[in-house]
Amino acid sequence: MSITVNALERKDQGKGASRRLRKEEKVPSIIYGGKAAPTMIALNIHEITHLLEDENTFTSVLDLVVGKTTESVVLKDIQRHPAKNVVTHIDFLRVDSKQTLVTTTPLHFIGVEENEALRLGNMLNQFVVSIEISCLPKDLPHGIDVDVTSLEIGDHLSLTDLILPEGVVITSLQHEDIEAHDQTVCSVSEPKIIEEEEEEIIEGEEGSEEGGDDQAGDSEDSNEDGDDAE
Repeated sequence: MSITVNALERKDQGKGASRRLRKEEKVPSIIYGGKAAPTMIALNIHEITHLLEDENTFTSVLDLVVGKTTESVVLKDIQRHPAKNVVTHIDFLRVDSKQTLVTTTPLHFIGVEENEALRLGNMLNQFVVSIEISCLPKDLPHGIDVDVTSLEIGDHLSLTDLILPEGVVITSLQHEDIEAHDQTVCSVSEPKIIEEEEEEIIEGEEGSEEGGDDQAGDSEDSNEDGDDAE
């Protein structure tokens, strides 16, 4: 099922024009790439916000409709207001069905609930949550599944362990020295690190109490002075 994004072409550019668009509940955007010149467009803030709630929007070739023209694009960049988390600008990249596309796709960790080691309270450490891939637009996946069902304590999965859809490659593994770029994606371990940190905190608190007995009177006096000052 294709995802359609409706847009209007815009002529005005600059910060002032963008501010006016946002007051009209529109998002200034741009389409670029390919042999055609960049096109300045505007999106309906409510429509695009709704589309962005679907993860598939980020991992699909979109049908961008501008007037009577429809272009195949992918989301390249999204800017949001730092405080309001409102979309303020979007970049779309044109795609050619015959040319390889380089983009980022998420990793979906499956089998967590079925994993016996995790059910016993051990930890799944996720070191990589998305990867850069290369493929033709028709082969673009909505994500890569990482099956952790059979992992035991001490086991891990690397990039080379991932099962990729046909036609999809991981760009970082296209170098001659694959081992140097083969990152660990996830591992299963006992929750020892957390326990050790808690023990260190407790020991530190006990040491502070023992070392501070001689100055207890002075501290109480200081606290009383501070309370009066307030």
